[in-house]
Formats: sequence, C-alpha cells, structure tokens
Amino acid sequence: MEKPIRELTITRTFDAPRELVWKAWTDQELVRKWWGPQGVTNPTCVWEARTDGKIDIVMLAGKELGPAAGMRWPMNGAFREVTPQSRLVFTSNAIDDNQEALLENVVTVDLQDMGGKTKMTIHIAVTKAVPGKTENMLGGMAAGWNQQTDKLVAMVNGMEK
Repeated sequence: MEKPIRELTITRTFDAPRELVWKAWTDQELVRKWWGPQGVTNPTCVWEARTDGKIDIVMLAGKELGPAAGMRWPMNGAFREVTPQSRLVFTSNAIDDNQEALLENVVTVDLQDMGGKTKMTIHIAVTKAVPGKTENMLGGMAAGWNQQTDKLVAMVNGMEK
C-alpha cells in the first residue's frame, strides 16, 4: 500500500463478548443500523463480510442534519481479509453518481478478547482523495468515524449477551 494521505485510529472497549462485536460487524442488517454518523440512515446496505465480498451502502442524511437533510452519500468497497472473530480489512470508497471513487480508504478492524469484554481498534488509511471534491470529507473524517463508532458501541452494549 502506498503512503496514506491521512490516517485515523479509533479504539473502543465494549462491555460485550467478542462474538457479539464480530456479529455487529458482519451481519448486514446490524451494520445497516449503525453505519454512518449521527442522523444518517442506510436505505441501501450490502455488506458481504467474506473475502472478496462487496460493500455497497447509500447513507441518507436525516432532518437532524439540517441543510444536509435528504443528501445521499454512496460508497462501495470490498473485503480483503476476513479472519473470524478477529480481523476485517476492507476498502471503503466515497463515490460519485458515476460510481467513480472520490475518496478511497483501507479500513482494518481488529478485535481482542478481554475476558468477556472486547477491545476494538479501527485503523482508517486514506489512499486517494480527489482534490476539490473531498476536502469536506477529509475534514469531517474523525468526527464521522467517531460518531459511527459510538453508535456501534451503544448498539452492541444494548444487545443481549
């Protein structure tokens, strides 16, 4: 992989077993519930968590996002590595209406068993950013990923263990 344009690492600890966190990352219907920052839903969510499986998500901004309400943010990608209960590596690309990548990321998710709790580390490496079209995306990257991760933690901690 070439030198990333930008990188972000997020770590969270869940009060839940690793199997439950893994399920939240690999079950398409669960991903639909938490993917995206606060105020975003996912009317389209294809998440094939297997090596070479595809990702196709369209995030929709809700009324909570004020002037952005109704905006659609499509993305696609593919899984490069799926190590059950332990690691996911996938591409995550913000795309335009012509399916051209505006922003390309490689995302690595590592899960570590902590005796009934789970430590999750997400590393996002931006590998491509189209000048003049991605500055807002890059500027909001940390906030968006942290909000999304907070939604995941809240959902998993609220699931039956």
